Amino acid sequence: MSVQLLTVAAEEGEQRLDRWFKRRFPHVTQGAVEKMCRTGQIRVDGGRAKASDRVAPGMEIRVPPLPDAEAPRPRESRVSKSDEQMIQDCVIFRDEHMIVLNKPPGLPSQGGSGQGDRHVDGLAEALKFGYKEKPKLVHRLDKDTSGVLMLARTDRVARGLSEALRHRNTRKIYWAAVAGVPNPRQGSVKYGLMKAPGHGRGGEGEKMLCVHPAKMADYPDAKRAQTDFFTLWFLGSRLSWMALSPITGRTHQLRAHMAELGHPIIGDGKYGGSGQENLGDGWGATLGGELSRKLHLHARSLTVEHPVTKVLTTFTAPLPEHMARTWAQFDWKEGDVPENPFRDS
Repeated sequence: MSVQLLTVAAEEGEQRLDRWFKRRFPHVTQGAVEKMCRTGQIRVDGGRAKASDRVAPGMEIRVPPLPDAEAPRPRESRVSKSDEQMIQDCVIFRDEHMIVLNKPPGLPSQGGSGQGDRHVDGLAEALKFGYKEKPKLVHRLDKDTSGVLMLARTDRVARGLSEALRHRNTRKIYWAAVAGVPNPRQGSVKYGLMKAPGHGRGGEGEKMLCVHPAKMADYPDAKRAQTDFFTLWFLGSRLSWMALSPITGRTHQLRAHMAELGHPIIGDGKYGGSGQENLGDGWGATLGGELSRKLHLHARSLTVEHPVTKVLTTFTAPLPEHMARTWAQFDWKEGDVPENPFRDS
């Protein structure tokens, strides 16, 4: 590009020289503009000028030869080799339209307050498998919840999966170990849920409060919620293996609902602390420290209509290591219970 003599147009008005320059040539950095002013390459009405000088309509500005605007470089993946291998090992299904993971506990679905930089959405750079764009999350799991998590490989499929998740034939089933044994052993929790502010500057410690269905009108911020539950196995009166199916998808819904019933999920420090009523042995959600302190909540299966083939498909994720140890300790076997106890409900 050769030297140009440009006139400030009437519609551009009065403004700083560097701002005028950036509007005309957005690919040139602020540092480059200041350097060209210092060296006299940029001139206003024939004289030297500073980047902070003001220019007005009618003024003539000398613009030296500038580099062509470069096409943006593709962002290099920051995923480490170990994380790349880890997230690829989580894949339990993949075709040209979607990817299904068995998300490990402790890994957030997305970034956010207090979540850090390591999350599924960021690690999805390692799940392109030949595609130009990384796959997109279409739903989420809490950081400490493991299990089935879907990603769409194209925008069109993302829209289709989002619609499929709202379909009446869609069924999410979680497995959990909870303190005590619910009575009745099968039913629905229909308490509304309302956010209670956290104690930290960034909202850390935020919890969901349960609101009785009859009092929903008194709490305009409360949202209706429903969780179906089924007791698959139990150990005396101390512990139960539960199947939980969220009919709605509220934040911390399963954890808050089970705690409200007096049966907090094992390892749930937020909703099952020592002050939480426990209809089992009174030890909150730790059972006296006998079990892993990690959350015992796992998205076991997801039945959803494939966005392209329209075939109703069920994806199933094996238990994470800490829950598998608990299941082995109590001789609970996956094959001894129905995969979908809600089939007739």
